[in-house]
Amino acid sequence: MTRTLLLLPGDHPGAANIQAIGKVVEHVAAEVGFAVESGLVGGASIDAYGVPITDRTMARAKAATAILYGTVGGPKWLSLPNDRRPSMGSHRLRQELNLYANVRPSAIYDELIDASSFKPSVVAGLDLIVVRELVGGLYNGKPRGIETMPDGQRRGLNTLTYTSQEIRRVARVAFECAAERSGRVCSVEKTTMIDTSLLWHQEAKALRDEEFPNIDLSHMTVDAVAHELTLNPRQFDVLLTDNMFGDILSDAVAGITGMVSMLPSAMLTDKGADGLRFGLYHQMNASLAVRAKIDKPNPLGTLLALAMALRYSFGAPAVAKRLEQAVAGLLKDGIRSHDMPQPKGCKVLSAAELCDYVLAKLR
Repeated sequence: MTRTLLLLPGDHPGAANIQAIGKVVEHVAAEVGFAVESGLVGGASIDAYGVPITDRTMARAKAATAILYGTVGGPKWLSLPNDRRPSMGSHRLRQELNLYANVRPSAIYDELIDASSFKPSVVAGLDLIVVRELVGGLYNGKPRGIETMPDGQRRGLNTLTYTSQEIRRVARVAFECAAERSGRVCSVEKTTMIDTSLLWHQEAKALRDEEFPNIDLSHMTVDAVAHELTLNPRQFDVLLTDNMFGDILSDAVAGITGMVSMLPSAMLTDKGADGLRFGLYHQMNASLAVRAKIDKPNPLGTLLALAMALRYSFGAPAVAKRLEQAVAGLLKDGIRSHDMPQPKGCKVLSAAELCDYVLAKLR
């Protein structure tokens, strides 16, 4: 059966990044052995078909081995109702493909340490992963809504709920990530106030004891983790969190690096019979770039997202590592994008030129 990478560029600046890395995608596709297809999502799909993603594109997504995603949205579509906005395309992908585990690495490159607002002595060498549950929790629990009570007051309601299976499957991803690193996982919880969090604590510990006895599992309240990230973020290796905690903490960790455009992200589902996971991969700064109105996008985070796809979905860790080394080598060579710190003597390249430079290192 033919393996396929489906490109969903979306809207600017993600679409520009997907276009820029085209030659690199072609190169690794030929080396690893997979086909490349493209489709529309977000505002581009709304303009063409009236919906943020079509049933046909969803069918192609379900048949693909992996998806490389750009970004969606922009001022043009802000007046649309919430259920028809560009972001609903990614929401549908996440839900229907059961992409329940979000793996977000955050690392600081020595050459870019000045981009962080933190002292170099605090963040030098930072390299951690946030593993966030992505389809359950407070954001998707029911009942939910806004109601009017008998006395005329209005009340908002959201439900926080997790099952043992939902907790264990995302914890398993975190433990597997840690097993390839330092073997340390910190589970982020609020057991003193939230019963669901107590269940999270119990199930994460039980899974570690049953299947991952060599993993060093610790537990910390979410407020303590937020505090410690500002003091000593390097103490953490893999953070395991629920949907809402992870939403907040992963962006905070990305902000510590100061170079969000260099960070990739993966949304993963269960392992197949081959031991690989279907996933949707993207540059972490996608929505942030739209809000910041970035006109000169940096495609390096998208290349690193491609490397994650090679590792998790295509079973090509050696090629993934070479791609990551090529990106790191570019920085060591004094090459920079427009959004990076630019020390004296560096050379600033466009998105296409950056990708050509990386491609030359891969060949």
